[in-house]
Amino acid sequence: MKTIFILLDSLNRHYLSLYGNPWVRTPNIDRLAARSTVFDNHFCGSLPCMPARRDMLTGRLNFLEAPWGPIQPWDDCLPTLLRSQKQVYSHLITDHYHYFHAGGENYHTLFDSWELERGQEGDAWRALVQPAEPPVTRGKGDVRRAYWANRQLMNTERDEDYPTPRCFMRAMEFIENNHAADNWHLHLELFDPHEPFDCPQRYIDQYEDTWDERYFYNWPQYGHIDPQLDDPQAIAHIRKRYAGTLSMADAWLGKLLDKLDEHHLWDDTAIILTTDHGHLLGEHGFWAKNVMFDYNELAYIPLIVYHPQHPGGQRVQQGLTTSIDLMPTVLDLFGAQPTPYVRGKSLLPLLAQDGPHHPAVLYGYFAKDINLTDGRYTYCRQALPDSVVHDHTAVPRGFSDFIPRERLAQAEMGIFLPTTYGVPHFRMTTPSRQHIDAPDFNPIYDTLTDPNQSAPIHDPALEARLADQMRALLAYHDAPESQYTRVGL
Repeated sequence: MKTIFILLDSLNRHYLSLYGNPWVRTPNIDRLAARSTVFDNHFCGSLPCMPARRDMLTGRLNFLEAPWGPIQPWDDCLPTLLRSQKQVYSHLITDHYHYFHAGGENYHTLFDSWELERGQEGDAWRALVQPAEPPVTRGKGDVRRAYWANRQLMNTERDEDYPTPRCFMRAMEFIENNHAADNWHLHLELFDPHEPFDCPQRYIDQYEDTWDERYFYNWPQYGHIDPQLDDPQAIAHIRKRYAGTLSMADAWLGKLLDKLDEHHLWDDTAIILTTDHGHLLGEHGFWAKNVMFDYNELAYIPLIVYHPQHPGGQRVQQGLTTSIDLMPTVLDLFGAQPTPYVRGKSLLPLLAQDGPHHPAVLYGYFAKDINLTDGRYTYCRQALPDSVVHDHTAVPRGFSDFIPRERLAQAEMGIFLPTTYGVPHFRMTTPSRQHIDAPDFNPIYDTLTDPNQSAPIHDPALEARLADQMRALLAYHDAPESQYTRVGL
């Protein structure tokens, strides 16, 4: 068996034709989907980037225990288990630079070998002491010095100057060099279509962008749409830049699929394509992620699974699945076994027959809301005022550096999580937070009758049922006690 795991970052399922979007051109995602099983009821677990990756590598929910941070010494991780149980060779190819900045420690070294293509977003790469003055811009692009240094030294109209196409090139090289071998796992991670939404102009031109270039705009600030900045033309411009960036990634996915055709790898290779989370592109009056309610545009994500022994064109519509299922699925493909603390479930039975999988799943950000969906209702349980949550780590690194020594000096040290195999760790108290414009109740949405989540339901009996279900799931996921108390459970 061979496996290829393809992760596109910030992929909004509402921009894919296989999920009903007619205007964004992704013929090669469609080409893969035609051979595969498409999952219609798939949700993320922990958001954003690194928490989601820890979910997918460990089969456990990160957001209940910690914020953005490293792999921990007690984590049982996919590449390690593949190697120890079945001698599977794993290789990582990525342009996701967060793996190599603070807070991403211990991820890439899980793999037998790895490659990083430089230059995405704020990757501190090109050494320009005095970069050229950037154009007049708006949004996040006006504060990222590293971005402008990297951009200054590239040909913006050449695909190969962008990291995502180069990642696909490295993947094609891997297949060329290893197609005759067996027992390997290729972990291919692409930062696009994550912002900044950059690609050669020809990809944007196919969407007839009419932006008047009043300023350079490719990277909105997270949060509310600014009514003075984001008029309808600006919103349309950003959406078309997103679509163009996605189309560039899709074009290079097509070249990878051609390589699979060339070497007849469809006979003995399984492929998974998904994302870490979605992205808001003006829906609900918001840009991006992190600070607002976790709408389905963020949490309800695409998943495509190709297996050589199962026919293409199938859809899983009953099975409710989540990102932590991906780790045990790849283990299952190689006949390897999950460890006792894995909480995801292999998806392979759903390829044979659609049916129940999880009764409900949890998702969210550390210290923010805890969300539940049972496939129909979404339920957002908000933190109580002045409540706190506990952050657990044995590797005290955060998003940009070490956790401050003053904070560490106040941390408790002990064994607080039951899943650490007895490894002592820090426990730090963190204030809970609410999402922007949070109401004074816990919103419930019926996504069958209200797919846009525009009319929250007030139903005490329904909330009591969903709250009981959330309480049971917190226990199933070994949640720390603070997660119950801070949301009144």
